[in-house]
Amino acid sequence: MNGFPPGYASWAELASSDMGKSRDFYGALFGWDTYTLTAPEVGEFEVFTLGGIQGPEIGGMYGLADDSLRSAWTIYFRTDDLPATLDAVRAAGGQVLLEPMNLADLGRLAHCTDSQGADFALWVAYNLKGAGVVDEPSAMCWVELACSDIEEARRFYGEVFGWKAVDRPYARPVYTNWKVGDWAVAGMVSLDERWPSDGLPRWTPYFWVSDCDASAARAAELGARVRIPPTDIEPGRFSILTDPAGARLAIFTPAAPDLRAYKEAP
Repeated sequence: MNGFPPGYASWAELASSDMGKSRDFYGALFGWDTYTLTAPEVGEFEVFTLGGIQGPEIGGMYGLADDSLRSAWTIYFRTDDLPATLDAVRAAGGQVLLEPMNLADLGRLAHCTDSQGADFALWVAYNLKGAGVVDEPSAMCWVELACSDIEEARRFYGEVFGWKAVDRPYARPVYTNWKVGDWAVAGMVSLDERWPSDGLPRWTPYFWVSDCDASAARAAELGARVRIPPTDIEPGRFSILTDPAGARLAIFTPAAPDLRAYKEAP
């Protein structure tokens, strides 16, 4: 879906400890290219594209200035009223890590954490509406929160974005689909032994691949670690990886070529 109404994941951005390594990895795994943009507020950053440099934007990347920080993907959620959404974040027990700032003429952003400490970002679109392609091969098709307190997360995101929580039988003890209207916009699982021992909640982007097993094997050849091997669930087959710079991501092969059947499920 394009257009990205409020509450939808519109963009994903990689903070990398080794941009060259990340560029090579994602280029080889997904066929992404990059180009560089310069904005007065942040300096240079890179944009991933699909199908050549002139292709649609997939996401962004910037380098970590501090070696003590870990590489990670950040999910950006669309809002049309940034001050009101930030007020809702604070009122629900979250924190604002980066106050609102313009990113040249592309949009206005803020970085936050939820009430359990999971990072996410907010985006008001100007000229960059969000990813140029989603829900297609080599593009982002889902975002998922792993946390220890499911009920607290349901409360927080319900208050901030107005999301409705719906139980699904995809994982134990429960898998949560969050919906805006009739459309599922995100998922949630409980932290368990398959997740890092630090126990930190985190958002993970899912990228569509045509063959989950082959892509997981290829990712390992390229230096990634396979954290959860290819596994079947009702919507398809997925695997959780850590890229060579240490950022967590997921790959997913849908059971059906159109994800609408799952995203519009009651």
